[in-house]
Amino acid sequence: MWLNNILETIGNTPLIKINKITKEIPATVLAKVEYFNPGNSIKDRMALKMLEVAEQEGRIKPGGTIIEGTSGNTGMGLALAAVVKGYKCIFTTTDKQSKEKADILKAVGAEVIVCPTNVEPSDPRSYYSVSKRLSTEVPNSWYVNQYDNLANRQAHYEQTGPEIWEQTEGKITHLVVATGTGGTIVGTAKYLKEKNPNIQIWAIDSYGSLLKKYFETGEEDQKEVYPYISEGFGEDFVPANYDMSVIDLFEKVTDKDGAVMARRIAKEEGLFCGYSAGSCLQGVIQLKDQLKKDDVVVCIFHDHGSRYVAKIYNDEWMMERGFLDVKTFKDIVSGRSSKRLVTIEPTDTVAQAVELMKRYDIEHIPVISKTELIGAVSETGLFMKVFSNPEIKNESVASVLEAAYPIVAFDTPVERLGSLITKENGAVLAKDEKGDFHIVTKYDVIQSLAK
Repeated sequence: MWLNNILETIGNTPLIKINKITKEIPATVLAKVEYFNPGNSIKDRMALKMLEVAEQEGRIKPGGTIIEGTSGNTGMGLALAAVVKGYKCIFTTTDKQSKEKADILKAVGAEVIVCPTNVEPSDPRSYYSVSKRLSTEVPNSWYVNQYDNLANRQAHYEQTGPEIWEQTEGKITHLVVATGTGGTIVGTAKYLKEKNPNIQIWAIDSYGSLLKKYFETGEEDQKEVYPYISEGFGEDFVPANYDMSVIDLFEKVTDKDGAVMARRIAKEEGLFCGYSAGSCLQGVIQLKDQLKKDDVVVCIFHDHGSRYVAKIYNDEWMMERGFLDVKTFKDIVSGRSSKRLVTIEPTDTVAQAVELMKRYDIEHIPVISKTELIGAVSETGLFMKVFSNPEIKNESVASVLEAAYPIVAFDTPVERLGSLITKENGAVLAKDEKGDFHIVTKYDVIQSLAK
């Protein structure tokens, strides 16, 4: 039987056991993988619910415009609903969010306005303020306000909570959510607490967010707020969707730990998730001493990793922020005894090249004319040529020239070097900060990975 439209595919996402990363945790840890929603995030649920409630209350008319401040995922859910229902969309977002999120919103017909991150919510430049202003200027428009729109948490009370209860057969003991607007954690928690008030609700927050301190003290302290990199959770104010009475604990996770864990989830569990999933599972790891053998922990994995390919899944982005502890070309060179790079001129003889290889116990020699790299000679290549024609030893290196070795950046990760070194290319070169060449061979790479 077919479905009438894409919106009918929202919900009923799978609950998947985490196996490798949590093997040291006594409890069973399950992930509610929300990227199976059509917009690849949990926000599809509340986006549709908020729109349906607005329609029922007459706050949006046919052909109207949906206006919202969104980090991307809510916008995607709203945009899909708008396509099906015939509305236009204008979304404001922050310059902290990944470019992919904005591009995806544009792909489904939305207009996207990027606003600065590091301003207070009341600042007229903030994405909250800009969206509010537009809602007063654009005719026949509806300002969603997911932060204070209680249909947000209603969606999770009606859908996410019941799904988790049924999928765990009522055995859930802990719900863990990286929380932002509050809709997911509060709506889901309200339902689950009604079923079993002993279920523990753990909220994961980011350093730079004020939510944890507000939960613990009731104080909305702006001194807690500072720029952070984590996306999709944490806040610099307390949205109306929060009901802190249904939350039992707040735990903060660093930007680095969340990003690194997201990459581990992809590599070790095969779940290509977003930033908040990494932070959510990292929070569980940090709190593992509070878990027992028979506990059943459900983590919300909010969205898909495709939203973050230029960020947490990009080695350069991770290294720039000190998030990725990887070995590089520079590390290999720095970790070996000081050796000058042995080179040869194209006018030198093959016999001289062979002598250099014997003297320095090397297999690869770059061929340099003056200061220009023009090729290379290798032990394997020379052996084959000399074996078939012994007289070639008296000829110039230029006559047996092989392709020049690839030149890479000095901070190229070892994993990347491994893919560049092939049967034809036995080594790679890089220049250091002084402009001097260094060489790394396949044996260098193997040794570095073995350490």
